[in-house]
Amino acid sequence: MSSERRTSLKIIGTIGATCAFPFAADELYAQQEHTHTEGVTAQLPEPKYFSKDDFALIAKVAELIIPTTDTPGAITAGVPAYIDFVVSRSEPQKKLFTVGLAWLKKHDLKALEPLCAAVDKGQLKTPEQRWFKAMKSLTADGYWTSKVGMAQTLGYKGASMLAEYPECREH
Repeated sequence: MSSERRTSLKIIGTIGATCAFPFAADELYAQQEHTHTEGVTAQLPEPKYFSKDDFALIAKVAELIIPTTDTPGAITAGVPAYIDFVVSRSEPQKKLFTVGLAWLKKHDLKALEPLCAAVDKGQLKTPEQRWFKAMKSLTADGYWTSKVGMAQTLGYKGASMLAEYPECREH
């Protein structure tokens, strides 16, 4: 199997695994619960589950995971509110985020770098590693199911007819 094909299959598998949540479609696509205007990152909505301080911390971490570049980042896409919504509906997620946020409050944000490296290697031995994996997954799910992620970043145009399918020339 070619290296390019293997990489493509890994990406497709990761997307499928990341989106495997025990939530109904309206909960997974919770983006309708909150709206953001493009470019607004300083003003966070009121959290429904987390305290304001915890919500701000979640927003910082989400923005580190998917930062604003030439496309909007996690905050603009509404990811913190998405995480707030999903965690509020899941007891296991509540416990995981309680432990993870308590750990993060005792450490500097720089402590996320080795944690990220460990999670990327598949190490999920500690509660903070399991929390960070969940944080990364929810950030990705919230971003790629948002209007910003789908339309602005991926260029999804909705239900439109194409006369032809353009060839992908990434590699």
